[in-house]
Amino acid sequence: MAELINIGFGNLVNTEKIAAIVTPDSAPAKRLVQRSRQKESVVDATQGRKTRSILILEQGTIVLSALGPDTLAGRFHELVGRAEGE
Repeated sequence: MAELINIGFGNLVNTEKIAAIVTPDSAPAKRLVQRSRQKESVVDATQGRKTRSILILEQGTIVLSALGPDTLAGRFHELVGRAEGE
């Protein structure tokens, strides 16, 4: 069964679809977001706040989050650990 991770402000993402979580600070990450915006494949879940992490999904969609990568990774590992403990 698919688990959903809270990426902030009540927005949820399917954990099975997440390929990577990266910081938006590097030039390649900024170019990735810019290109994805041009292709209209960006979901901005920051609610107007600063983007602190970028979730890259399997289908190539980019999700922007105001939560940091460490926070999201912790939530991800918590869900995976809970699922393995069942």
